[in-house]
Order: sequence, then C-alpha cells, then structure tokens
Amino acid sequence: MKMKKRSVIVFFISLLLAAAICATNGELVKDSDGNPVQVARPYFIQPVKTENNSGGGLVPAPNTIFPLCPLGISQIPIADQPGLPVSVTYPFILPALIVTSSIVNIEFKSNIWPVCNEFSKYWEVDDSSNASKEPAILIGGNPTSPNSWFKIEKAGEESGENTYKLTTLNGTVGAIQGACFRAPQLVLTNDDAKILLVKFKKVNDDTTAIPSTSTVDSLRQRMFPFY
Repeated sequence: MKMKKRSVIVFFISLLLAAAICATNGELVKDSDGNPVQVARPYFIQPVKTENNSGGGLVPAPNTIFPLCPLGISQIPIADQPGLPVSVTYPFILPALIVTSSIVNIEFKSNIWPVCNEFSKYWEVDDSSNASKEPAILIGGNPTSPNSWFKIEKAGEESGENTYKLTTLNGTVGAIQGACFRAPQLVLTNDDAKILLVKFKKVNDDTTAIPSTSTVDSLRQRMFPFY
C-alpha cells in the first residue's frame, strides 16, 4: 500500500515538473559549439575565464580535512583545464534536450572515485544545520530532493554566446576561496560578484571510451589535483 501511494506521489510530481517545463518558455541550452545540450550525455561544465577566474574545470574536492565526506566541488587552478564530466537530467521526466529555467539534476560521471563511495555523485546544496551563510555545493545528493534541484539560466548577452549561470530555489552558484588548498570552492550565493559563469563543452566520444592505464592516472590526477 505504501509503495502504491509513493508511486502516485511520484507520478503527480512528474506531471507538475512537466507542466513547469512547458510554462517556463525557456530556450534550449546550447553547448560551446552551439548545439543543444542533450539529456544524460557527458559534458564538461567549464567556468568562463576572467580576470578573477582561471577558467579551470570543476572537480570533487574536500571542503574540510575532517570530516572528508561528503566532498565539495572546486575549480582546478590551471587555466582552461577541463575537470570531470557531468550529465544533466530531469528528476522525474526524460525529454531529450535541456531547457533553460527548468529543474534539473547535475551528476558527475566518472568510474574513478577513490573515496566517499557511499555517497552518490549528484550535486546538492548543503542544507544541514551547520551550513554557512553561503552553503557549499556538495556531492551526495538525491535527484528527487529539492536541494539537488538546479536551473540553468542564460547569463546575458554581455557575457558572451552560450554562457550560463547555475541557480537554485534559493540563490545562484558562485565561487569563493576554499578553506582547503585555497582553490575556488563552489557555494550558493546572492552576491553578484561571486557568481560563476559557465559553458557546456561536449565530451568527445574517445574521452568516454574505456581508458588506458595512463588515461586512468590522468583522470585520477584531474579528480584530485590538489594532492
């Protein structure tokens, strides 16, 4: 009986989210080549390089030494270096393409995950009781939980073509200097000066193939470049 009730609830939530997508009048999110971003396909979320930002890619990294888990998300402090791929999906429904202003989940896609394996790879906003004023973006979310719901919004024409910002129900994803390794750390902020502008770069097919030993070592270093 409980399972049936839960299925009905999930069904109605799916309908509401589908209606929300239709009502947003959003536009197709496009990658750096101008092609629509596809659901569940691997992409790099690449921060835009500015005077105050190196443009390094996004990788899992600890926000604190103890406890190590759940991991946060930091930028590689190397200009234009890609991080780990992600996929963008809808929580309950599966259209083929991603639309701006619609609720989506973001998940790291990597078979190399040496620590914190008990956590999922979905992004989430830290909503714990001890979260800071600018809560961290963590890894370990639940796709059906509101704190794992993000939106992709256009950054504005002045920011360049196919440039976006990631938002949530309570703020916008930005970057601050992290406590560990002094690398930029992703947080939720309402400070326009800290907002992170990003582009979506499609991962080439050869990147997703079964990696060689040298590629595995390279990806492991990319995942934890601060060690």
